[in-house]
Amino acid sequence: MTVARRCAHALLCAALIACSDGGKALAEPPTPDELPQESAVPGGVKLLRLDGRSGAGELPDVETGGHRALVLRDGTGWVAVIGIPLAAPLGAQSVTVRDRSGTYDLEFTVGAKQYASQSLKVAPRQVNLSKADLARSVSDTARIQHALLLFSEPPPQSLRFVQPAPGPRSSSFGLRRIFNGESRNPHSGMDIAAPTGTPVVVPIAGTVADTGAFFFTGNTVLVDHGRGFVSMYCHLSEIDVKPGEHLAAGTRLGAVGMTGRATGPHLHWALSLNRAWVDPELFVRQPPVR
Repeated sequence: MTVARRCAHALLCAALIACSDGGKALAEPPTPDELPQESAVPGGVKLLRLDGRSGAGELPDVETGGHRALVLRDGTGWVAVIGIPLAAPLGAQSVTVRDRSGTYDLEFTVGAKQYASQSLKVAPRQVNLSKADLARSVSDTARIQHALLLFSEPPPQSLRFVQPAPGPRSSSFGLRRIFNGESRNPHSGMDIAAPTGTPVVVPIAGTVADTGAFFFTGNTVLVDHGRGFVSMYCHLSEIDVKPGEHLAAGTRLGAVGMTGRATGPHLHWALSLNRAWVDPELFVRQPPVR
C-alpha cells in the first residue's frame, strides 16, 4: 500500500470509529444521529414508531412484504426501520406487528420520487447474455438473495456512518440504467469513484455473509450487520475477508476495482433492509469523503 493510500485508509478508519459507538450494538434507545434519514418513497426508509402496546418488554416482531423488519428500542417503546423496495406501489402500505398484546396492522403512506436515467454503452455480451453467462448470473443472484435473508443478533451498532471508501459519488441510487438502448432495473446502490486499489472498509461491525466473483458485480463482499440489515461491496480488485469472519468497524475488506460489468474503477455500495435495497445516502452521517 502506498503512503497516500495508507493515509487515506487511516483517516477513513478514524472517521468510522468516531462515528460508531466503539463496537457496541444499539442496545440503548437510538438517538436521531443513530437512525437513518426518513424518506417514505420507493427505495427509501420509513421509521415506524409502534403504538406502545408492547411496552419496554419483549422485542415485537414486525413483518413487511413477507419479511421480518429491523426493530430497535425507542424509549419505553420500539421503532421499526422499514426498507421500502424500489418497486413498491405508491399509496397506503401496511406492516404486521406481533407482540404480547396480539397481532395488529399499522399503515403508512409511500410517496412518489422521480429518479434520473442514464444511457451507457457496454460490450454486447453483457446485455444479451449467452446461455452460460445467464446461468452464472442466475446462480449469482441466488447467492446474493440468500445472504439478504439473514436475520441475526445483535442489532446493528448504528444506522448512521461514513461511506466505506473515499471519493465522490459517481452514480446515485435509483438511477435508471439504459444499456445499449435497452432499459434495465434501477441502480440499487451508490457508486463511489476512486482509483483501483483504494481501500474499502466496513463502516460498522458485521459478519461476512458471503464473498464471490460474480458476473455483473465482479469481486463482491456481503456483510450481515444484524436484524436483516446487510451491506454489499462490488467490483473490488481484491477481497481481504472470508465468509464467517467477524469485522470490527473500520476493517479493510478489499480494494476498489472494476471487476464484473464496470466501465471504470469504482465501488458499488448497496444496503438492504428486510430484503429491500435502500438508498445508502439516507445512512451517511457526513458528506462524501474526498
